[in-house]
Amino acid sequence: MELDVFDRKILAQIQRNNRQTAAELADKVGLSASACHRRLQRLREGRVIAADIAVIDPAAVGRRVTMIVTVTLEREQSDVIAEFKRATRESVEIMQCYYVTGPSDFVMILTAKSMEAYDAFVERFLFANRNVRRFETYVVMDRVKVGFDLPIDTQP
Repeated sequence: MELDVFDRKILAQIQRNNRQTAAELADKVGLSASACHRRLQRLREGRVIAADIAVIDPAAVGRRVTMIVTVTLEREQSDVIAEFKRATRESVEIMQCYYVTGPSDFVMILTAKSMEAYDAFVERFLFANRNVRRFETYVVMDRVKVGFDLPIDTQP
């Protein structure tokens, strides 16, 4: 999908606050409210806007521990990789998972209620998976920056 300068301005605005009305967007991007509404609908239908979500503080819902976990699989075969990807999508603890290059195959960001809960996750998800060769856990001490904002060039 081709994005013009107005699409980019709309995207830059709504990724900071997707609860803005079409009228509020119109004031910021220089279009009418109806034009903003039509463009938003087109951007959603075209999957440029992948999701409208709320970013929730994990501690506020009792998930006080955040970990970054690198995982190396026993072998890099397409069926093994596909199965690991499927399992990560089904795990409620895993917030983000990336298939990466380098010494590890995957990098996951996950939350748990406690270290004991994380230990149970490790037993169930990593130790029980015969395709996991090794994993390394980094416990997050401070959430310095969290978000999904992308830098969007709004100049023609």
